[in-house]
Amino acid sequence: MEIPRIAILIPAFNEAVAIGGVVASFHAALPGAVVYVYDNNSTDGTAAAARAAGALVRGESLQGKGHVVRRMFADIEADAYVLVDGDGTYDAAKAPEMVRLLLDEQLDMVNGQRVEMAEAAYRRGHRTGNRVLTGLVRAVFGDRIKDMLSGYRVFSRRFVKTFPALTSGFETETEFTIHALDLMMPLAEVKVDYRERPAGSASKLRTYSDGLRILRTIVVLVKEERPLQFFVLTGVLLLLFGIGLGVPVVTDYLATGLVPRLPTAVLATGIIMIAFLSFVCGLILDSVARGRKEAKRLAYLAIPRWQADAGD
Repeated sequence: MEIPRIAILIPAFNEAVAIGGVVASFHAALPGAVVYVYDNNSTDGTAAAARAAGALVRGESLQGKGHVVRRMFADIEADAYVLVDGDGTYDAAKAPEMVRLLLDEQLDMVNGQRVEMAEAAYRRGHRTGNRVLTGLVRAVFGDRIKDMLSGYRVFSRRFVKTFPALTSGFETETEFTIHALDLMMPLAEVKVDYRERPAGSASKLRTYSDGLRILRTIVVLVKEERPLQFFVLTGVLLLLFGIGLGVPVVTDYLATGLVPRLPTAVLATGIIMIAFLSFVCGLILDSVARGRKEAKRLAYLAIPRWQADAGD
């Protein structure tokens, strides 16, 4: 029986208070796994604390979780990858179940759906923001994920080596989810305890600015992966706006034979033309997106899945 190689990936920025406990808890939960901590320019001794706890410590100079994820996925070879935040809010005891589910069911992603163990686990606005943003993605890409912004996931090698990793910050969780949903990868979600941070540590997530960046990422990915829906919706809105501007002009013309508001008439005509141009762009880009999706699917299938034994 072949033993799967398991890598535990922990991106960390100024998590000296919590990182030692996180490393120790995952060592205990998955004794055969290798724990990697990628220090993202910390100034509080995070790297030293992780090294003392038994992790392999590496660094990434580009600031942002997305940059760290890109580097980890490129550098590390394994059969199953456990990605978890270094803030001590996630339950390491769930990792064996998540890894076993990934390997036994031949899945590509197992998402840790957070269950609050304390009211203070979520900062103000985070709970509502997560529901709204997750709802947007579920509406467009399918309702297979309930907690899109979870920082606790297990990935297959197929997922990791075909993930584009184009974002730079906390938007990377959104990119994970949409990548899996768009390629219709087999996935699952497991409920995990979500605790408040240890005393003395602070969240790096900025509620409003990072929330807007995540929303922008969703819009961009909808445009890239669902261009027909995106541009048809844009075209419909423009068409309605143009008609709204044009109806009074047409009414005046039918009544008097004159066009007293010529600038409004020109504006309405231009907006309606742009609306039809948006429809055409959607049709063309939908074909382009289909070709890109086929290429991504072929790249995904080129990565062999993990096999428990030679006869599988």
